[in-house]
Amino acid sequence: MNAKQPEEGKRAQTRRRRIEELKEAGLVLFLEKGIESVTIDEIVQRASVAKGSFYRYFRDKAELVQSLFEELVSSMEVIFDRCETRLEEASSSEALQEAYVALAAELAPLLLERASRVLLYLQENRAPAVGARESIHQLTTLLNQRALRLTRAAHTHGLLRPYPHKLSAYVVLGATERLLFALLSGDDLGDLLSLPDQLTSLILNGLHTEEIASDETIEKSEG
Repeated sequence: MNAKQPEEGKRAQTRRRRIEELKEAGLVLFLEKGIESVTIDEIVQRASVAKGSFYRYFRDKAELVQSLFEELVSSMEVIFDRCETRLEEASSSEALQEAYVALAAELAPLLLERASRVLLYLQENRAPAVGARESIHQLTTLLNQRALRLTRAAHTHGLLRPYPHKLSAYVVLGATERLLFALLSGDDLGDLLSLPDQLTSLILNGLHTEEIASDETIEKSEG
């Protein structure tokens, strides 16, 4: 048994290395050419592995694309869960802002560490959900659902203007995605460390209930 362990460990290491090589090759090509334009032949050629090796680890290109986002999605789900709890418990405008600041502060390093994957998502998420792009569409659906859940949680104590929940959630999500795309594409947005606080302040200034009395045109809606 002891003699087998090193050999099994070596095989596991080789498997992990091959998987990462294929994922990295696919990621680079997807960013250069778009997901649907890249072939499996191109991926294995760039990864310097035999084509049979690809099918040993992935059923098809769609599964490779999905694997690129699994770890990121898992980490984001944990962060969203924490934020949702904070928002549901927030009973003051200060607590509400702290919850959003914490969300931005936790997401920022995660997204920047996986900048290439985030950029790929932003590059592809508005294209038709066909073929290997289906997992991108699934991630878009997940983000929309989580943004809506956070917005509903933020409305728990009546601390935000009663805009329709979907309107608030999708506007904030869209603005955040556009900001991320600009940042990851090399636009100069100033001090990166201050961006989470600035973004949170910008959003809450538009949604906070302190300004609602001066705006009689907003109709209440449960979204």
